[in-house]
Amino acid sequence: MADYPNFTWREYGLRVGCWRMFDLFNAAGVPLSVTFNAKTALERGEIIERVKAQHWELVAHNYEQGELLPQYMFDPAGEKAVIHETLKVYEKVVGRKAGGWLSSSLRSTPNTPEILAEAGLKYLCDYMNDDQPYLIHTAHGPLVNVPYSVEINDFTFFHRRAMSSEDALLMLKSQFNELYAESAKTGKMMNIGLHPHVSGHPHRMQFFRDFLSYVRQFDDVWHARREDVADWYLANHASHIPPR
Repeated sequence: MADYPNFTWREYGLRVGCWRMFDLFNAAGVPLSVTFNAKTALERGEIIERVKAQHWELVAHNYEQGELLPQYMFDPAGEKAVIHETLKVYEKVVGRKAGGWLSSSLRSTPNTPEILAEAGLKYLCDYMNDDQPYLIHTAHGPLVNVPYSVEINDFTFFHRRAMSSEDALLMLKSQFNELYAESAKTGKMMNIGLHPHVSGHPHRMQFFRDFLSYVRQFDDVWHARREDVADWYLANHASHIPPR
Protein backbone atom coordinates (compact mmCIF):
# COMPACT_ATOMS: atom_id res chain seq x y z
CA MET A 1 0.00 0.00 0.00
CA ALA A 2 1.36 3.40 -0.94
CA ASP A 3 1.93 5.52 2.17
CA TYR A 4 1.31 8.86 0.48
CA PRO A 5 0.94 10.94 3.65
CA ASN A 6 4.39 9.88 4.84
CA PHE A 7 6.00 9.86 1.38
CA THR A 8 4.77 13.33 0.47
CA TRP A 9 5.58 14.77 3.92
CA ARG A 10 9.14 13.55 3.47
CA GLU A 11 9.25 14.84 -0.09
CA TYR A 12 8.22 18.29 1.11
CA GLY A 13 11.64 18.50 2.68
CA LEU A 14 13.35 17.77 -0.65
CA ARG A 15 11.08 19.89 -2.83
CA VAL A 16 10.61 22.92 -0.57
CA GLY A 17 11.93 22.70 2.98
CA CYS A 18 15.64 22.26 2.37
CA TRP A 19 15.76 25.24 -0.01
CA ARG A 20 14.04 27.50 2.51
CA MET A 21 16.49 26.39 5.19
CA PHE A 22 19.48 26.78 2.87
CA ASP A 23 18.48 30.38 2.16
CA LEU A 24 18.02 31.16 5.84
CA PHE A 25 21.35 29.74 7.01
CA ASN A 26 23.17 31.25 4.05
CA ALA A 27 21.77 34.69 4.94
CA ALA A 28 22.89 34.14 8.54
CA GLY A 29 26.40 33.14 7.46
CA VAL A 30 26.15 29.83 9.35
CA PRO A 31 27.63 26.77 7.58
CA LEU A 32 25.77 23.47 7.62
CA SER A 33 26.74 19.82 7.73
CA VAL A 34 24.18 18.19 5.45
CA THR A 35 23.66 14.44 5.66
CA PHE A 36 22.41 12.55 2.63
CA ASN A 37 22.10 8.96 1.55
CA ALA A 38 23.41 7.69 -1.76
CA LYS A 39 19.93 7.23 -3.24
CA THR A 40 19.10 10.88 -2.56
CA ALA A 41 22.41 11.96 -4.08
CA LEU A 42 21.70 10.05 -7.28
CA GLU A 43 18.11 11.27 -7.60
CA ARG A 44 18.33 14.81 -6.21
CA GLY A 45 21.62 16.09 -7.53
CA GLU A 46 20.47 19.72 -7.42
CA ILE A 47 20.55 19.58 -3.61
CA ILE A 48 24.12 18.31 -3.64
CA GLU A 49 25.18 21.05 -6.04
CA ARG A 50 23.65 23.77 -3.86
CA VAL A 51 25.48 22.54 -0.77
CA LYS A 52 28.75 22.34 -2.69
CA ALA A 53 28.24 25.87 -4.03
CA GLN A 54 27.85 27.13 -0.46
CA HIS A 55 31.08 25.37 0.59
CA TRP A 56 29.13 23.55 3.28
CA GLU A 57 29.73 19.96 4.27
CA LEU A 58 28.09 16.82 2.91
CA VAL A 59 28.05 13.84 5.27
CA ALA A 60 27.58 10.25 4.04
CA HIS A 61 24.39 8.74 5.49
CA ASN A 62 23.99 5.11 4.28
CA TYR A 63 22.93 3.96 0.81
CA GLU A 64 19.22 4.39 1.49
CA GLN A 65 17.38 5.43 4.60
CA GLY A 66 15.57 2.19 5.37
CA GLU A 67 18.58 -0.14 5.18
CA LEU A 68 19.91 -0.18 8.73
CA LEU A 69 23.40 -1.47 9.42
CA PRO A 70 22.35 -3.78 12.29
CA GLN A 71 20.89 -5.99 9.56
CA TYR A 72 24.55 -6.91 9.01
CA MET A 73 25.47 -7.40 12.67
CA PHE A 74 26.84 -10.87 11.94
CA ASP A 75 27.83 -10.15 8.34
CA PRO A 76 30.76 -7.68 8.40
CA ALA A 77 31.39 -8.25 4.69
CA GLY A 78 27.81 -7.25 3.92
CA GLU A 79 28.08 -4.12 6.05
CA LYS A 80 31.37 -3.21 4.41
CA ALA A 81 29.77 -3.59 0.97
CA VAL A 82 26.93 -1.18 1.88
CA ILE A 83 29.36 1.38 3.27
CA HIS A 84 31.73 1.09 0.32
CA GLU A 85 28.89 1.47 -2.21
CA THR A 86 27.70 4.55 -0.34
CA LEU A 87 31.19 6.06 -0.32
CA LYS A 88 31.60 5.29 -4.01
CA VAL A 89 28.48 7.31 -4.82
CA TYR A 90 29.62 10.09 -2.47
CA GLU A 91 32.93 10.47 -4.28
CA LYS A 92 31.19 10.42 -7.65
CA VAL A 93 28.66 13.16 -6.86
CA VAL A 94 30.68 15.31 -4.46
CA GLY A 95 34.02 15.06 -6.26
CA ARG A 96 36.03 14.17 -3.17
CA LYS A 97 36.23 11.37 -0.63
CA ALA A 98 33.90 11.50 2.35
CA GLY A 99 35.28 12.77 5.62
CA GLY A 100 32.58 11.43 7.91
CA TRP A 101 29.57 9.19 8.37
CA LEU A 102 26.19 9.19 10.09
CA SER A 103 24.36 5.85 10.02
CA SER A 104 20.67 5.82 9.09
CA SER A 105 18.67 6.24 12.31
CA LEU A 106 22.08 6.27 14.06
CA ARG A 107 21.98 2.48 13.94
CA SER A 108 25.43 0.97 13.48
CA THR A 109 27.27 -2.16 14.61
CA PRO A 110 30.45 -2.81 16.64
CA ASN A 111 32.18 -3.29 13.27
CA THR A 112 31.23 0.12 11.86
CA PRO A 113 34.13 2.19 13.27
CA GLU A 114 36.69 -0.29 11.96
CA ILE A 115 35.11 -0.33 8.48
CA LEU A 116 34.97 3.47 8.35
CA ALA A 117 38.56 3.93 9.53
CA GLU A 118 39.79 1.32 7.05
CA ALA A 119 37.99 3.27 4.29
CA GLY A 120 39.89 6.42 5.28
CA LEU A 121 37.14 8.37 7.04
CA LYS A 122 38.03 10.71 9.89
CA TYR A 123 34.87 10.74 11.95
CA LEU A 124 31.45 9.29 12.63
CA CYS A 125 28.46 10.80 14.42
CA ASP A 126 26.53 7.80 15.72
CA TYR A 127 27.39 7.99 19.42
CA MET A 128 25.52 10.53 21.56
CA ASN A 129 27.34 10.00 24.85
CA ASP A 130 29.23 13.29 25.20
CA ASP A 131 29.12 17.06 24.64
CA GLN A 132 32.62 16.93 23.16
CA PRO A 133 34.24 15.03 20.32
CA TYR A 134 36.40 12.12 21.40
CA LEU A 135 38.77 9.61 19.91
CA ILE A 136 37.98 6.01 18.99
CA HIS A 137 40.99 3.76 18.55
CA THR A 138 40.67 1.28 15.69
CA ALA A 139 43.06 -1.19 14.10
CA HIS A 140 43.20 1.18 11.14
CA GLY A 141 43.97 4.38 13.02
CA PRO A 142 42.05 7.00 14.98
CA LEU A 143 38.43 7.88 14.31
CA VAL A 144 36.77 10.89 15.94
CA ASN A 145 33.24 10.66 17.25
CA VAL A 146 31.54 14.01 16.61
CA PRO A 147 28.35 13.51 18.66
CA TYR A 148 24.88 13.80 17.18
CA SER A 149 21.83 14.40 19.38
CA VAL A 150 18.27 13.13 19.49
CA GLU A 151 17.60 15.38 22.48
CA ILE A 152 18.37 18.64 20.65
CA ASN A 153 16.61 17.52 17.51
CA ASP A 154 13.55 18.83 15.69
CA PHE A 155 11.88 15.42 15.61
CA THR A 156 12.10 15.31 19.39
CA PHE A 157 11.02 18.80 20.33
CA PHE A 158 8.48 19.45 17.57
CA HIS A 159 6.92 16.01 17.11
CA ARG A 160 7.68 13.69 20.02
CA ARG A 161 7.13 16.43 22.61
CA ALA A 162 4.83 18.67 20.53
CA MET A 163 6.68 21.80 21.65
CA SER A 164 5.76 25.16 20.19
CA SER A 165 8.45 27.19 18.43
CA GLU A 166 8.52 29.48 21.46
CA ASP A 167 9.10 26.59 23.86
CA ALA A 168 11.76 25.10 21.58
CA LEU A 169 13.52 28.46 21.40
CA LEU A 170 13.65 28.65 25.20
CA MET A 171 15.05 25.12 25.31
CA LEU A 172 17.78 25.89 22.75
CA LYS A 173 18.75 29.05 24.63
CA SER A 174 18.95 27.09 27.89
CA GLN A 175 21.09 24.41 26.26
CA PHE A 176 23.38 27.03 24.75
CA ASN A 177 23.66 29.04 27.99
CA GLU A 178 24.76 26.04 30.05
CA LEU A 179 27.27 24.80 27.48
CA TYR A 180 28.65 28.31 27.02
CA ALA A 181 29.19 28.66 30.78
CA GLU A 182 30.89 25.24 30.93
CA SER A 183 33.11 26.17 27.98
CA ALA A 184 35.00 28.61 30.19
CA LYS A 185 36.87 25.51 31.40
CA THR A 186 36.77 23.25 28.34
CA GLY A 187 35.29 23.51 24.86
CA LYS A 188 31.73 22.24 24.42
CA MET A 189 29.75 21.35 21.33
CA MET A 190 26.08 22.08 20.70
CA ASN A 191 24.58 19.93 17.98
CA ILE A 192 21.12 20.73 16.57
CA GLY A 193 19.67 17.95 14.43
CA LEU A 194 17.27 19.27 11.78
CA HIS A 195 15.20 17.62 9.05
CA PRO A 196 13.83 19.73 6.18
CA HIS A 197 10.39 18.10 6.19
CA VAL A 198 10.08 19.00 9.89
CA SER A 199 11.88 22.34 10.16
CA GLY A 200 11.58 23.64 6.60
CA HIS A 201 8.05 25.03 6.96
CA PRO A 202 7.47 28.80 6.79
CA HIS A 203 6.30 29.17 10.41
CA ARG A 204 9.61 27.73 11.69
CA MET A 205 11.87 30.34 10.06
CA GLN A 206 11.53 33.07 12.66
CA PHE A 207 12.38 30.50 15.33
CA PHE A 208 15.76 29.92 13.69
CA ARG A 209 16.40 33.62 13.11
CA ASP A 210 15.68 34.36 16.76
CA PHE A 211 18.03 31.68 18.02
CA LEU A 212 20.86 32.65 15.67
CA SER A 213 20.44 36.30 16.66
CA TYR A 214 20.66 35.30 20.30
CA VAL A 215 23.88 33.34 19.78
CA ARG A 216 25.50 36.28 17.96
CA GLN A 217 25.55 38.21 21.25
CA PHE A 218 28.24 35.89 22.61
CA ASP A 219 31.97 35.95 21.92
CA ASP A 220 34.13 32.96 20.97
CA VAL A 221 31.35 30.87 19.42
CA TRP A 222 32.48 28.77 16.46
CA HIS A 223 29.84 27.80 13.88
CA ALA A 224 31.70 24.75 12.66
CA ARG A 225 31.03 21.99 10.21
CA ARG A 226 31.48 18.47 11.57
CA GLU A 227 34.63 17.85 9.58
CA ASP A 228 36.07 21.10 10.98
CA VAL A 229 35.47 19.78 14.49
CA ALA A 230 37.10 16.45 13.67
CA ASP A 231 40.12 18.14 12.08
CA TRP A 232 40.52 20.48 15.05
CA TYR A 233 40.30 17.58 17.48
CA LEU A 234 42.89 15.52 15.63
CA ALA A 235 45.26 18.50 15.42
CA ASN A 236 44.89 19.57 19.05
CA HIS A 237 44.59 16.24 20.83
CA ALA A 238 47.35 14.28 19.13
CA SER A 239 48.48 13.01 22.52
CA HIS A 240 45.33 10.87 22.58
CA ILE A 241 46.67 8.92 19.60
CA PRO A 242 49.33 6.34 20.60
CA PRO A 243 52.54 6.49 18.55
CA ARG A 244 52.93 3.79 15.92
